Amino acid sequence: MLSSDIADDLTSVLYTEAEIHARIAQLARSIEADYEGEDLLLVGVLKGAVMVMADLARELTLPLNMDWMAVSSYGAGTQSSGVVRILKDLDSDLSGRKVLIVEDIIDSGLTLSWLLGNLRTRGAASVEICALFRKPEAAKVEVDVRYVGFEIPNDFVVGYGLDYAERYRNLRDVAVLAPHVYS
Repeated sequence: MLSSDIADDLTSVLYTEAEIHARIAQLARSIEADYEGEDLLLVGVLKGAVMVMADLARELTLPLNMDWMAVSSYGAGTQSSGVVRILKDLDSDLSGRKVLIVEDIIDSGLTLSWLLGNLRTRGAASVEICALFRKPEAAKVEVDVRYVGFEIPNDFVVGYGLDYAERYRNLRDVAVLAPHVYS
């Protein structure tokens, strides 16, 4: 049950916790089929991917390692600036590894395009992407995403790791944030 303060900040629920978990299970089955017998490294992109990464990793039945990166192109705004900064780099050596970037959402694609190029220069055997949400209407660059959970409209969404000004990440559902919150 949401507090009335939070409920007033949301206009509609796009996906419930149950729908999200069911889709993550489907993604996990596809990933297991594609990486059977491989040494897979999941790379979560902080902070938004924490929920997706945790649930996906628990759902996968194949051997894997996990590492984290923090990159920023937003600052305090609601749209990507396209200028990417690494705030926390990987601890793992990618040489010869099969890498799966785990993202919460892809909107403009600018940050992810940069990250994909960066990780590919580190000697990985392959680098693919799994994103729970993608906003096709917001794309500024085309990014090849191997695993997509849901395509969503170009609304400002929060919950399940997605935030506005570091708030709402803890919501179990994904909902549209009311414009009065960020206008």
